[in-house]
Amino acid sequence: MLRPEQMSKVSVTGSKRVMDSVVETVHDLNLLHVTEYDDSWEGFSPGNPVEGAESASDKLVTVRSLESILDVDEDDAGPTRIVTDDALEEELEEIRTQVNELDDERQELRQNLRDIEERIDTIAPFKDLGIDLDLLSGYDTLQVAVGYGKRDAVERAVVDADQLGDYEIFSGDRTMAVFARPTSDADDSALADTLVGADFTSLEIPDADGSPQEYVRELEHEQQQIRSDLDSVESELESLKLDAAGFLLAAEEKLSIDVQKTEAPLSFATTENAFIAEGWIPSSRFTEFKSALKENIGERIQVEELERATFSKDGTDHVREQPAGGSGGAPAAADGGEARADGGAVVMRDDEPPTVQNNPGPIKPFEVLVQAVSRPSYYEFDPTVILFLTFPAFFGFMIGDLGYGLIYTAIGYFLYANFDERPAFKSMGGITIAAGLFTALFGILYGEIFGLHLIATHFWEGVVGLSHAPIQKGLSPATTDWALGWLVVSVLVGVFHLNIAWIFDFFENLELHDAKHAVFESASWILMLNGLWVWVLSDALRGTTPDFVYETFSASGVLPLGFNGFPAMELFTIPGLNAPFTLPLLVFVIGLVLLGLGEPVEVVEFLNVLVNVLSYTRIAAVLLAKAGMAFTVNLLFFGVYVTDDGGWHFGLGHMPHLEETVHGHEVVNIMFGGLFHGSAAAILGGLVILVVGHILVLALGVTSAGLQAVRLEYVEFFNKFYEGGGRDYEPFGYDRQFTTED
Repeated sequence: MLRPEQMSKVSVTGSKRVMDSVVETVHDLNLLHVTEYDDSWEGFSPGNPVEGAESASDKLVTVRSLESILDVDEDDAGPTRIVTDDALEEELEEIRTQVNELDDERQELRQNLRDIEERIDTIAPFKDLGIDLDLLSGYDTLQVAVGYGKRDAVERAVVDADQLGDYEIFSGDRTMAVFARPTSDADDSALADTLVGADFTSLEIPDADGSPQEYVRELEHEQQQIRSDLDSVESELESLKLDAAGFLLAAEEKLSIDVQKTEAPLSFATTENAFIAEGWIPSSRFTEFKSALKENIGERIQVEELERATFSKDGTDHVREQPAGGSGGAPAAADGGEARADGGAVVMRDDEPPTVQNNPGPIKPFEVLVQAVSRPSYYEFDPTVILFLTFPAFFGFMIGDLGYGLIYTAIGYFLYANFDERPAFKSMGGITIAAGLFTALFGILYGEIFGLHLIATHFWEGVVGLSHAPIQKGLSPATTDWALGWLVVSVLVGVFHLNIAWIFDFFENLELHDAKHAVFESASWILMLNGLWVWVLSDALRGTTPDFVYETFSASGVLPLGFNGFPAMELFTIPGLNAPFTLPLLVFVIGLVLLGLGEPVEVVEFLNVLVNVLSYTRIAAVLLAKAGMAFTVNLLFFGVYVTDDGGWHFGLGHMPHLEETVHGHEVVNIMFGGLFHGSAAAILGGLVILVVGHILVLALGVTSAGLQAVRLEYVEFFNKFYEGGGRDYEPFGYDRQFTTED
């Protein structure tokens, strides 16, 4: 789980006569992550595509274009089928012809529809004028302009124009028409030229007869006809889609496979007579890989495990570990040549192995949270299992409510069960299920359901016989000690979480570099972190550190574990300061010195062991914030009264009066009477507040508790050891969905 699946680099060498058979077998195995040949070997060059590659690519483009036109998706697939080359030639051409004809007709109708809509829009100003359209054009001795402008300015411009004689202006609410008789020496644009200086915006006059209303009715009728024709074409395309979708999806899959196979030699190193293919496979499946090739091709090829990637000590790369039975030096070609005359590296490229995260089922959905940062590199720890153990616990602790937890779980189950084809959504469903279950678990321990203490009252007090739920959020004055205690717990969680991060970093440095790097770059931080916080929680600071730090886990504290703080462990008194120098401080100083010796530039960040841990107090802060929001929603609906012991209680059944005794305690204050105890209108409004309020709390739980938990993982935890940058494992092959070879 903490390491990716081990990968081996393998090579397949053989004569070009069997290259096609090798490609077929390797493709069917779907195991080999191919290494692209980089043209680095003398006498070798990248291979050429197999005959038919260009044709297959062209057909694939055609199929995908047809799928786009028909809006085909995977849900339209139908049963798997065999797609032959003859079917690709004949049926594909028939479908292409039909689809293109219908699509051309559809595009033409859509364009006609747009044209008519534009013409209808241009008629609106003429409807405002109320003048028949045929009266606005066709004159030999008159010039007409229709548009927008200020009548006074237009009229003044026409009167002052030397090239215009008589005129008449007709105005609507926003539009005007100007009729003018030009002089005998005027040109055809006299009126238009005159109106340029009058801020007049001209409109194109339609070539039509009758009133604008009649013209619009004609256009709308034509529009209806075009829409009817368009609906018919759409219906034909939909019918064609139902008939052709299965074939197109199967054809796309077959052609994709054909293109993969025919273009595979481009990644091989080849000579005139031989080829070498290299790539990465999971080490555990090398025997399967070699056996399948030997069974299908026989002894005409050579399959070797060139190296098994482990972790180096020099920090530069993974080990090029020669497996048992392997041969060193340059790879021998099938035609008797050598891949490299200098007898150098046995691999065609010094590429990093791809990362295959190796996590069991329940943990696997959390890989999406890791990959949101970056896929782990092959030679570092995969923190997915830590996220699986901590993220849902952080989230559940901060929300801590049975009702919310069950809803989160239901939402997660819906995502997990209904998005098989969308892995990211499915993974988020798995994460949400885990977060919901922890929210429900903590909700039971807090004794709350939708912010009400019903579980505490009826189960923990009524059935189990406790005086209250095992743990409380600390929202009321009577439970303030719990709120302070959660701050201490948050700090200790931070210390524990960061210890894991720097321990990971220690072992990575130990494996990738050496003990010196591990001590200077990682152990130094571990010493500083633990030295500082043991000192903070020790008797050396008693009187300076708040009392609740020592009382939270004391025998009389809210979490009675019998811990009253670490002993002072005093070594000597610092002269002049009259302050004790303790063993935890010595540990901190040793860590700081080691850090300075190994990474001097990081010494300025030594306070991270304090700041990063304090960042975890956001867990307690969000806990109280979410509890406060739920409390406010319930307060508005049910009302809340306060008893003389400092406890806050919802008026679930009835709202008691002041000085009334409830469960042995006197009511001393009524914070709010509650809409539930008011009129019918108040109850109805209260129900809306209750439902909407809890939905809001539920949603904000994701954006507050969820994001804060993710932040602690990414910023505080990952930054200590995680770099990412791993390569995806993309084996040469295809997972068939729509085709079958049987």
